[in-house]
Amino acid sequence: MADFDLVVKGTVVLPDRIVEGGHVAIRDGKVAHVGQGAMPAARERHDLKGAMILPGAIDAQVHSLSQKNQEDFIWSTRSAAAGGVTTIVDMPYDEGDLVCSAEAVARKVAHAGKQARVDFALYGTIDPEEGPARIGEMVEAGVAAFKFSTFGTDPKRFPRIPAALLEDCFRAIAPTGLTAGVHNEDDEAVRAAIAKVKALGISDWRAHGLSRPPLTELLASCQIYETGAATGCPAHVVHCSLGRGYEIAAAYRAQGHRATIECCIHYLTLDEENDVRRLGGKAKINPPVRPRAEVERLWRHVADGNVTLVSTDHVSWSEDRKTNADMLSNASGVPGLEVMVPLFVKGALERGIPLTRAAELMSRNPARHFRLDHVKGALDPGKDADITVLTPEPYTYDAAESGHNVVGWSPYNGIRLPWRVAATFLRGRLAFDGRRVLAEPGTGAFVRPPATLPVAEAGR
Repeated sequence: MADFDLVVKGTVVLPDRIVEGGHVAIRDGKVAHVGQGAMPAARERHDLKGAMILPGAIDAQVHSLSQKNQEDFIWSTRSAAAGGVTTIVDMPYDEGDLVCSAEAVARKVAHAGKQARVDFALYGTIDPEEGPARIGEMVEAGVAAFKFSTFGTDPKRFPRIPAALLEDCFRAIAPTGLTAGVHNEDDEAVRAAIAKVKALGISDWRAHGLSRPPLTELLASCQIYETGAATGCPAHVVHCSLGRGYEIAAAYRAQGHRATIECCIHYLTLDEENDVRRLGGKAKINPPVRPRAEVERLWRHVADGNVTLVSTDHVSWSEDRKTNADMLSNASGVPGLEVMVPLFVKGALERGIPLTRAAELMSRNPARHFRLDHVKGALDPGKDADITVLTPEPYTYDAAESGHNVVGWSPYNGIRLPWRVAATFLRGRLAFDGRRVLAEPGTGAFVRPPATLPVAEAGR
């Protein structure tokens, strides 16, 4: 009689160690056992030999609904499954529907639940005209964190939250134990820089970086962390492109404050002088992609443990919104769900960074950050059997050729990747077999923090 439903064997990559010749045993969709040596009896067994077995990735920053009638969860979660991502955390800035109430959360859960091929959690935000009044009801509705911005892209869909209102929101969130994540660009400083660039008549690839110089990002980061320090609310910078930003976050943590910081995969991969110059609007992201020297500084912070999470900030704008010759007229953001894990593995291996960082920064830490670690983020007994399998099959990424994304373009096209996602398991079931996404729409489930958090955990 089989002891388990499924056993997979290979090199098991955990946040604290790598287990050569290890195996993961699964029963009823949960991890039952992680071991080494001979595989135990199971109804289904796979000896994957040279493959790496990692906990399923959690992408902490996804925009599935930024453009109406474009991507939606039907495609974002398809890309996720193909990229070894088993849970996405979706942002609250949906075109036509700001997620700022319990009703909006419920509406989005119902909408996504019919389409999702992998599991999903949700951010909430506020309507600036209402203030923090609905934060409590969104916590009850199951949001995993809150998102705000110090820069206003759109007064309704992506509004700026002024300093006093941001403080009020932090104070309302603090007792819940959830985190306040903030887009870190100083509105006044950015608008002054944009005006200067336009006055100089610069409109090519250089314009975006010049319109958002480093100080515009660092000023906002300091505001975010100081607001957290003043209110006792966990403060999170949702994307940082500068090594200095990670130093600032580390200084606040050293002083005892809950100050976390996220690095997007594009900041670890693309650079301004080569990629932005070559790609133009297809590499326009806020904050901007920085010079190669800054990319290498970020990798040093990864190695040193100063990065909390790695995510994509994934958004699939249609190509017509990314190809304007006037750099500043393009939409900001790029797709990345399908290649985040292989890109991180490539970068880590090239720099001698242990792959335990992959399990830490793309699985364990995001699960803890969003209070989902009771079910997600680790190959621990009793947790969901979410697994990413990578095999050493070098290939050149091409978004159109893959067929697992809605847009068919990517700033990562042409990059040679040494490891391929060969399989993705969601709760013990094969969601991606290396070529085809097998998970049907509706397979994914809404995941949320526990209804109550122990005080010790809420302060973690």
